[in-house]
Amino acid sequence: MSIPFKKNPIEFNQRQLFPSNIFDLLPDEHECYLYKDIFQQLDTSHQEKTFSRIGQNAYHPRLIVSILIYSYSQGVFSSRQIERRCNEDLSFMYIAEMNCPNYRVLSDFRKDNVDFFHDCFRQSVLLAMELGLASLGHVSLDGSKFKASTSKHKAMSHRRLVEKEKELMNEIDALIQKANKCDEDEDKEYKEKTGYELPEDLKFKEERLAKIKMAKEALEKREEELNPGKKIDGKKQISFADTDARIMGKNGNFAYQYNGQISVDKDNQIIVGQHLSQNANDKKEIDPAVKDIRKTTGKLPSKLSVDNGYMSGDNLEALASTDLDAYVATNKGEKKNKIPLDESNRKLTKVDFVYNEQDDSFTCPCGQALILKSTSKDGKKKYQGSSDICSGCEYKNRCSKSTKGQARTINTDDKEPLRKQMNEKMETEVAKEIYKKRKVIVEPVFGQIKNTGFRGFSVRGYGKTSGEFSLVCTAHNIKKIMKAILKGVVRSEFGKLEPIPA
Repeated sequence: MSIPFKKNPIEFNQRQLFPSNIFDLLPDEHECYLYKDIFQQLDTSHQEKTFSRIGQNAYHPRLIVSILIYSYSQGVFSSRQIERRCNEDLSFMYIAEMNCPNYRVLSDFRKDNVDFFHDCFRQSVLLAMELGLASLGHVSLDGSKFKASTSKHKAMSHRRLVEKEKELMNEIDALIQKANKCDEDEDKEYKEKTGYELPEDLKFKEERLAKIKMAKEALEKREEELNPGKKIDGKKQISFADTDARIMGKNGNFAYQYNGQISVDKDNQIIVGQHLSQNANDKKEIDPAVKDIRKTTGKLPSKLSVDNGYMSGDNLEALASTDLDAYVATNKGEKKNKIPLDESNRKLTKVDFVYNEQDDSFTCPCGQALILKSTSKDGKKKYQGSSDICSGCEYKNRCSKSTKGQARTINTDDKEPLRKQMNEKMETEVAKEIYKKRKVIVEPVFGQIKNTGFRGFSVRGYGKTSGEFSLVCTAHNIKKIMKAILKGVVRSEFGKLEPIPA
């Protein structure tokens, strides 16, 4: 007796019963319809002017960017996979209007339209603000690393580049000399061979030398910009595949990456500012972040909060030049020791020393003054106490790390007054309450982006990767707008979006 399995629906075998419009098979509430309404809000008129009337008709830029944004929101980043989904997945087919370009057109468009992607991001922010989803009341800035489209195996140090350049030049010289003797030695040297093997080898080595020189010049240019006038460390590396990428990482896990910076609005986690950095840390990122927020929105937020990675003289100086009410985590999580000092073995750190702006000195917990000993050209300062006083101090073992009996030193820069102001500000209860919200504003956004699947770039070079990062941030913002529609905060009627009155 046969088992009564479920039968296929009659529609499967009688195709004529299918709807005349295949998109009727999608549920009425499918999100692709909402995405389509949102994409219609994008202004592509400026981009359209870049196309020529000569030749074959081009795909409309709104169509291509809609396909890319929707694909990124669904975790599909490969141009080949995007084309495949547009031919197999009904929702992708709907977004592509059953007119998807092939993977090469998609790939080239992603590489060649960096400014357009930046503009799409700006439009997504302004649309969110218009719909009441972002108010710039409290914005949090943070950074995260994203893998470059290269690897450590496609890289070489400066020392090795110099050695390899000399080695290849010598080999090429030898091959050229050998080739010059080719005519007279041909029969004896090659016998039955054609004699073409040597030029092929020469061509390969010349191409290799050109790549070595290009990478070496790019590395030297980079190091001159970072450390003008200084000799290049032989261990400094550069990638052949993406010379703009930098080695970044921690805990022994290093790779070629970019530092993605996002400024997120508190209301609905809309990204209101973003930029891609080549710096491994965040010590110089506030100035470009603030400029990008102003460029994107036309104004600055009321409050800005950042973690301790941004606690640097350059960042504090950038904040001081604006009217921003900023909150920067201080002291790297170090806790102050109680005064008078208790009996614990906790080390005395810089936070335990009081900076005196009037006479430009520090005072240790025991009352000794650490006076200014030296100032470098780049503004770095060194303060030091008295060896006699330090050697007789009962807390010496908790304070000075010197094995030669030298007095305790404090190293800082000429921005210490700004640090003192921020330290004092962050000690207040109001500041602590405001800063406490930072991690629930910005940190989940990076989690949402990476959980979607985006962890590395598909393009190479700083300009192109910055364009792709704008695309990622645009996809995030449009997902947030789409969710606001589903929640009933925003409505879509006749292709127009508008906020629903409370």
